[in-house]
Amino acid sequence: MRSREEVEATLHIAKLKPAELLPPVHCLSFSPRASAGECCLLQLEPGLCAELQAGRSLVIRGDKDEQAVLCSKDKTYDMKIADTSNMLLFIPGCKTPEQLLADQASCNVIHTQIAGFSNNYWELRKCRPKLKKLKKLLMENPYEGPDSEREKALTDSKYTMEDLLDRIQASEEEILHQLQVINACKIEGICPYSKVPLSICLQELGSLEPKEMIQHILLSYGMKYTDEDEVYFEMNADKICSATAQMLLQNAVKFNLSEFQEVWQQSVPEGLTTRLDQLKGLALLDRNSRPETIFLLKVEDLPEDNQERFNRLFTVREKWTEADITPYIQDLCAEKQTVGALLTKYARSSMQNGVKVYNSRRPIS
Repeated sequence: MRSREEVEATLHIAKLKPAELLPPVHCLSFSPRASAGECCLLQLEPGLCAELQAGRSLVIRGDKDEQAVLCSKDKTYDMKIADTSNMLLFIPGCKTPEQLLADQASCNVIHTQIAGFSNNYWELRKCRPKLKKLKKLLMENPYEGPDSEREKALTDSKYTMEDLLDRIQASEEEILHQLQVINACKIEGICPYSKVPLSICLQELGSLEPKEMIQHILLSYGMKYTDEDEVYFEMNADKICSATAQMLLQNAVKFNLSEFQEVWQQSVPEGLTTRLDQLKGLALLDRNSRPETIFLLKVEDLPEDNQERFNRLFTVREKWTEADITPYIQDLCAEKQTVGALLTKYARSSMQNGVKVYNSRRPIS
């Protein structure tokens, strides 16, 4: 252990003036157990530090074949190792200069052992939740009714919320939101994916289906309210029309647009009016074909990666107007990022018949 005289001699050799430094000096030595593999450093933004200080947890998620992500209750972060040229030391109980100034009882020479060291740390970057897998898991066992033999046979293909939190690379709030988007219903603690149309549910399932399923469908397509102690649902016309369109389009490669519009209007409940703007992010119109056609193209089925998403879209259609492509890339926008900024990065613009269109910046095979 160094004495004060040895410390000052070292400062003299280093040409440092003791008067310009704080009086206390840390003399470091490696603990016999110090190693580089037992500890990891994680760089956190202030918001995540506040989460931990408040007693909440951060969770690392990802299967063996997936890139690990770190999740708070409502955000998801990519994790990447960042190397540093300086060795980072783990020193238990080490005091900062401010703490030393505040502690008048500090010794002039403080002997401290290094518990571990590292040449890298984990760096976090906020990212979009990786939710593609969620629908894939739930689609292993679509809901077909309480007495379905398939339901009984595929019990292992049902997932509780805890199962989904273990398997999906997203925060709890992001998963809950996506479950609402894909109309997943929770029955007896299990979340199957439901594709039952509302009209059939109302007409046929009253005496056959669990209460949870009926309630779920009604809530998915309407708003619940009470009047004179009776519960009612005010149905959302756009959602019903959109669901009916999906049912009509899902078994056809392409549909004659005028014929589809006629069948679609006839298929929705009386009093509802179908409109093409109800199909944003669900179906794509081809007005250049003769006759004009429409086909199913759901945004939720497209790749999550930005470049892969644009590659897929430009495979479907060589040139897009901003109005047509916006529903299919809006969810890719990061915080404070616009659709225009995404198009500038991943597409090239040109004029076609007086209309601005976008095509791929790279060849699409």
